[in-house]
Amino acid sequence: MEVQDWIESSIRAFFCLTGITGNFWLGLRSLPKSRSQLRPNDILFINLAVSNLITNCLVDLPDTLAQFVNSWFMGKNYCGVLQFSSDLSETSSIFSTMFISMYWHQKLVGSIRRGGAPVQMDNLRLVVILLAGSWIVALMFSVPHFFIAEHDGNETLEVCEEHFPTPAEKRTFDALYLILANVVPLVGITYASVQIVLTLLQSQKRIMGHSKGANHAPTEANNSGTKAAATKSKVVNNTINPQQQKTQVRSNPSSGNQVRAAKSVVAVATIFIICWFTHLVLRIYSSFRNSILAVKLTNFIGASYTCFVPYVYLHGVKKLNCSCW
Repeated sequence: MEVQDWIESSIRAFFCLTGITGNFWLGLRSLPKSRSQLRPNDILFINLAVSNLITNCLVDLPDTLAQFVNSWFMGKNYCGVLQFSSDLSETSSIFSTMFISMYWHQKLVGSIRRGGAPVQMDNLRLVVILLAGSWIVALMFSVPHFFIAEHDGNETLEVCEEHFPTPAEKRTFDALYLILANVVPLVGITYASVQIVLTLLQSQKRIMGHSKGANHAPTEANNSGTKAAATKSKVVNNTINPQQQKTQVRSNPSSGNQVRAAKSVVAVATIFIICWFTHLVLRIYSSFRNSILAVKLTNFIGASYTCFVPYVYLHGVKKLNCSCW
């Protein structure tokens, strides 16, 4: 192997190992201590971790090892498994990201509009039904790869190819997959993320307005020239502040955790949109012109997404550290 090949293989190995560690840690930290403590958010994170681990272990790991060995050693029959696992994991991961965005959109935006009332996606049964439907859709688009993926007959790295009966069927399959398994979840992720950002900005403006009003209140009281009114207001503030401080201490942790988690959702959505758009452009370019560089960039982008996303979510829900030591 040349130096450039070693560098590319090392970067791919880093993405693979980091992704396996991060997604395993995300799934492990999302497991509740008891069944009664199971929440919809935990199920969504576990589902995302499982989806990404399919790619990490069944797609990225064999491909990374093949890069170091400089030959395909998994056998001819593994091509179908490789393509099946890749699309199954990718589709399920996209839908999981959309459901997580929808969940925190309802928790942050919906709860504010409803005055803190429970939201629809707090229902475990609804979340399970949505995830089951996403896996069914993923299987519908993944199972055909067992029949169209073929080995090219040599021992080079580019061994797995897909052969459709006709070019029209390939275009139809790609169009359906693009619309149902990519565009629809992307619209949901974008809408939820935009709503979360707008809500956070409005909340920040409201907090700044309250702080400015509190700063102007003492100056207006001093300029009025009525010392008695000022003393009364101080007495009232002193009597009210302890109760307000208690309520703030009680409410700030939960609201602060929701805001932190919502920000991580927006960060993941931004990463996803950038990776998805770049991946789409490269995939369209590769369909018109065979380019090894485009194929390598597509693989690196897919590996980087599953590598960094679990750590962003772990940071958002304050589970990046280990509490067992």
